[in-house]
Amino acid sequence: MAMPRNRRTTTTSLRDSDTTRLPDSDKIEGAGSWDALEWTKIDPVVSRPVPHGLSDFLYEAEEVLAEGYGVLANTDEAGTLFVTNFRLLFLSEGSRDIIKLGTIPLATIERFNKIVIKQQSGPRQSDKTPTRRLLQVIGKDMRIIIFAFRPRTKQRRAVFEALLRCARPSRLWDLYAFSSGPSRFSNISPRVRLVNEYLRLLGVESRHSSLSTIEDGSFTSSNNWWRISDVNATYDMCPTYPFSLLLPKSIRDEDVLQACKFRARGRLPVISWCDGRTGAVLARSSQPLVGLMMNMRSNADENLVGALCTELPGGKRGRRKLYIADARPRKNALANGAMGGGSESSANYFQSEIVFFGIDNIHAMRESLVRLRDYLDTHGTKSSDGMSSFLRHGGWTWGGGNLSSMSASVSTLGDSGWLIHIQNVLAGSAWIAARVAIESASVLVHCSDGWDRTSQLVALASLLLDPYYRTIKGFQALVEKDWLAFGHPFSDRAGMASLMGSGLELPRQSSSTNFPSSPMRQTPGTFPSQSPMSNQTQTSNHYSPIFLQWVDCVSQLLRMYPFAFEFSSAYLVDFLDCTLSCRFGNFLCNSEKEREQYGVSDACGCLWMYLDDMRAKVGSSHVHYNLFYDPSKHEGPLLPPAAALAPTLWPQFHLRWSCPSEAQTGEVEAQCRSLVEKISELQRAKDVAESKAREMIATMEAVKAEIRNEKQISSSAMNLARKAKRENDIIKRAIQSLGCRIHVSENDDCTINIERNLIDLPERITSSRSTNSPHSYDEKMDMSVSVTLTPDDDDVSDNPILRVCENLCPQRTRDGGCKWPDSSCAKLESQFVGLRANYDAFDRLSIYDSYFQPK
Repeated sequence: MAMPRNRRTTTTSLRDSDTTRLPDSDKIEGAGSWDALEWTKIDPVVSRPVPHGLSDFLYEAEEVLAEGYGVLANTDEAGTLFVTNFRLLFLSEGSRDIIKLGTIPLATIERFNKIVIKQQSGPRQSDKTPTRRLLQVIGKDMRIIIFAFRPRTKQRRAVFEALLRCARPSRLWDLYAFSSGPSRFSNISPRVRLVNEYLRLLGVESRHSSLSTIEDGSFTSSNNWWRISDVNATYDMCPTYPFSLLLPKSIRDEDVLQACKFRARGRLPVISWCDGRTGAVLARSSQPLVGLMMNMRSNADENLVGALCTELPGGKRGRRKLYIADARPRKNALANGAMGGGSESSANYFQSEIVFFGIDNIHAMRESLVRLRDYLDTHGTKSSDGMSSFLRHGGWTWGGGNLSSMSASVSTLGDSGWLIHIQNVLAGSAWIAARVAIESASVLVHCSDGWDRTSQLVALASLLLDPYYRTIKGFQALVEKDWLAFGHPFSDRAGMASLMGSGLELPRQSSSTNFPSSPMRQTPGTFPSQSPMSNQTQTSNHYSPIFLQWVDCVSQLLRMYPFAFEFSSAYLVDFLDCTLSCRFGNFLCNSEKEREQYGVSDACGCLWMYLDDMRAKVGSSHVHYNLFYDPSKHEGPLLPPAAALAPTLWPQFHLRWSCPSEAQTGEVEAQCRSLVEKISELQRAKDVAESKAREMIATMEAVKAEIRNEKQISSSAMNLARKAKRENDIIKRAIQSLGCRIHVSENDDCTINIERNLIDLPERITSSRSTNSPHSYDEKMDMSVSVTLTPDDDDVSDNPILRVCENLCPQRTRDGGCKWPDSSCAKLESQFVGLRANYDAFDRLSIYDSYFQPK
């Protein structure tokens, strides 16, 4: 049945199908299959008001377009299904939280179908048995989701029509990445990062590129062997190659322009990675246009390929060997000759050897992943129909207890072919890395167009050869160089809208008839059948999980070498989910030219910035970091032997929906991470305690220093006090010798009483001074005391005190004047007494205790 092109007519036909097909015998409606849809320009979608409580779960610029109440059949959980401009979101009715299994980005949906299942009527049951209205959603991330709705409520129709409008937009601008904008995850120019990676490979890391150097064309550089060329700066030579290329220094740009004409789509041989120590290179290209008879040649191409074989290092004579690795099976390469392509002849290329890896094309990879997904859904713990694989069909899924039948059932994993394809890619990459690392040979890799299998092999071999690419920052540089810059058609392979005409016709490949999806299984009481329209096989489909397969290969290497990678398996899962969701602009379009031409980097957010922000919030304990990373253990290339290249299912990605418990193979890692976090907390507590201890020690030292200072000050004060006491004693004795009595009260008031008999005072003093002493004293050591009594009135001629003062005071001149008119005086009742003593003499005299002792 041909589907109408008009959107309004299409909606009408879907409505009619819901009403007219129900009375028929039990049948599945396939009218909603993506295989039958055509790309049409979509009218602007009107957003709905955000339901209460949902705004907390929505991203920036995310709008609700439709909703419907239903049941997630996989887990038998009721809730509300929302269709937004970014994802299909299932909110649990019980927990009021998002259910991860039922929430999937629209770009991650591979196809969706409406299904009607009618229960078989018993002999005594009415013919009007209610039917089950189901919506099947199949994702590119290995999950199959089934939503059940009540009949005649039109809720499934609302959700289905919203998916028709939004899940597969005809224009690139309708993607959520453009609605959300760059936000805080702005993207600096990827071209700057590409040139900086070239500079690292050339060994001139001291130079750094910038937007200004790229705009003015001054980003070119070189070393002894290679150079950065701007021959493709305008993308005229090759639209799917980057603007800057790494080429042999001996090859001119004129020769490069000639050589590109001999390669499919102009993808001439260029350097992807080079060894700065040995000069060996890893180059890539597309197939040569040798023709059906394999007799076409190009001197420019042969010279360019020959220039990859530089002189051997270490003074060895001769040039290095060249391996030309053709990723295709030999028969496929020969078949391409009929269309003008083909493969090289070793006779035409100096010292070369041609090797075929036999890796299948994109269509085989797509079919293999479909079979693997159906196998996992069939044999999972709980598949999309909500039934355990142990109980389905009475246990016949596992052979009904027959061991041979059970073994045959399990062997279908191998029949999917996915692990075989993974092993082929791993083996080819390991072979390339060994030739470069062990033989110092150069290797040229290509397939047909040079953007699928070539990208897988070159990127994986670079990962094995260069430890820098095994860090988080290096992994970003590797993906941007070998996948984004060299033109892997992400829009075509992911089945999304593209700026190119060919990218707008991407019908989905249906599941293999040998592995029907779980709703198609014949369960007791159901008689499902599929519309012929849903089984259409579109051979022109360009959708293929090539990039997913490469990330799977990286996870296999991470499993084999857990100490060699800075990032963890959780990082690869989050990275792949972001890539499939098309939430960011990094992986939109089919080439660097398209992204630059339409300003995708400026208009959309950056995936790398988003992942960096996730890690920055937690720090080194984030799950993206590999706990066991130890770069000292793998400083050189990784060269896995053939026996180690036995791949297994990637549990964190392949089993997370069908076998969630078994997918937790990282439980040991989680436990180790928990222990590391505890150790980190203890280490932080230890550092804090040590810091406090150091502060306390410093405080104690300061207190000790203060105590020492105080002790010194106290000692000095005590010495001064003792000295002052001696001086006071001496002064007191001197004053007492004058016949005065000194009394100090409790409030420190000092009272001096002078004896009334002042007539005898001079004699006593004179007698005291003339007293014989057993010791002889020097005149300078004698005590000098001056007492001056000044009356209040002017008549002092008959004052005996004045006479005493004149007789005793040494400061008096012979004519009665005072030598020290400004000397201090102590007031004594109504008179002033001036006392002055030679304290130094008192100190020296104080050692003689008998000086002031009474006779």
